[in-house]
Amino acid sequence: MPSKGPVLWRALTLGEVVLFGLAYMTPLIVLGIFGIVSETTGGATAAAYALALVAMLFTAFGYGKMAAVHPIAGSAYTYVRRTIDARAGFLVGWAVLLDYFFLPMVIWLIGAAYLSAQFPEVASWVWIGLFIIVTTVLNAMGIKIAARVNLLLMTVQIAVLFFFVLLSIGYVAGSSGPAALFDLAPFDNRATTVSGVAAGAAIAAYALLGFDAVTTLAEETVEPERTIPRAIMLTALAGGVIFIVVAYFAQLVHPGGLFEDSSSAAFEIAGLIGSSLFGAVFLTGLVVAQFASGLAAQAGTSRLLYAMGRDGVLPRRVFAYLHPRSRTPVFGLVITGAAGLIALWLDMATSTSFINFGAFTTFTFVNFSVIAHYVRERRAGRAPGVVPYVLVPAIGAGVNLWLLSRLDAHAVTLGLIWLGLGVIYLAYLTRMFRRPPPEMEFVEEAPVTAGAADDPRLLW
Repeated sequence: MPSKGPVLWRALTLGEVVLFGLAYMTPLIVLGIFGIVSETTGGATAAAYALALVAMLFTAFGYGKMAAVHPIAGSAYTYVRRTIDARAGFLVGWAVLLDYFFLPMVIWLIGAAYLSAQFPEVASWVWIGLFIIVTTVLNAMGIKIAARVNLLLMTVQIAVLFFFVLLSIGYVAGSSGPAALFDLAPFDNRATTVSGVAAGAAIAAYALLGFDAVTTLAEETVEPERTIPRAIMLTALAGGVIFIVVAYFAQLVHPGGLFEDSSSAAFEIAGLIGSSLFGAVFLTGLVVAQFASGLAAQAGTSRLLYAMGRDGVLPRRVFAYLHPRSRTPVFGLVITGAAGLIALWLDMATSTSFINFGAFTTFTFVNFSVIAHYVRERRAGRAPGVVPYVLVPAIGAGVNLWLLSRLDAHAVTLGLIWLGLGVIYLAYLTRMFRRPPPEMEFVEEAPVTAGAADDPRLLW
């Protein structure tokens, strides 16, 4: 039966969706983790990002195929549930919660760390609380308002990156001559090894995770069957190119992979290329970047919880509720914000471990779902292409399993414990696996589009 009550607004355009994906990625994160990737790769940071981009494009392609077939909220959870098995879909949704829940935590944790370093007299929990409150309120006001704020924040962030690259070019050309700008050392140097670049790519892939988040906005996007697949590839490509370019010039400024403190390597480089004024601007840009990323990450997480609540996998009255005015999943937003408070007791390494395990596991199963869709179509007498529906996703699944194997034992152990808890909850939902997880048959009502969304009669 058609759903009753408020429905999500179709208000987002291609550009707005791509901006949400880029905000989720946080382009400035390339500088936030530059020192760690540089040390891991022996000064070949650009090579690590190039390898990570190629690896993620295979999965982005698979996401695009599934988004065209299932243009609804839920992302990987929905794709696997509808193409492979409801129980597998639940476990993928459970795994992706590691990515979605802990990413906002890491974002707010990093932002608070920057501000605490600049204002040590203010406790870290104050900054984390402010991040959570402001992003929750903006997201609850509606997706179009969040998109407009996101555009402003992304403009600031890209401007900071632009001046960082410009100052880096001036520093390198001035100290070593214009020819030094074409040095390939950031891709390959004496310290570069295949294993080092591979390990660096596994870390760098964390920065590219935002491309999958745009699929959670499918029910709020105009013409999602066409827009979402394009947005996925554009987000991955744009983010990857930005990361490679910035990493390349940052590595030229500081050849090699040794820093006094790898976690603050970007500040060391900023001090080399600019004045104290640029240092202040750089700090402002980093904080703005974390805020923009938190806004997008919280929006994506709430949409995943909404899809799982609508299916009845999570309590429907709470997670499937949409505010009648803003048509946003307010309880999901509040719960995501409350979960962010866990950042007060976690460090960045632990949170990142959860994110990587959940992301690589989820990406693997999304690629499997593309192959499963191909098998179903063949059985129905239709013949989709073997290359896009079998070969490409098979490579994507293999790449993600390889990246998963590059994680440290601590990350894998934490991830497996989380999956074990998911299996226990699934056993409860299915009466010891004797029935499929609950699912609500959902038929979308006539979409409320961007123009209608501005009609005050529809706000109440």
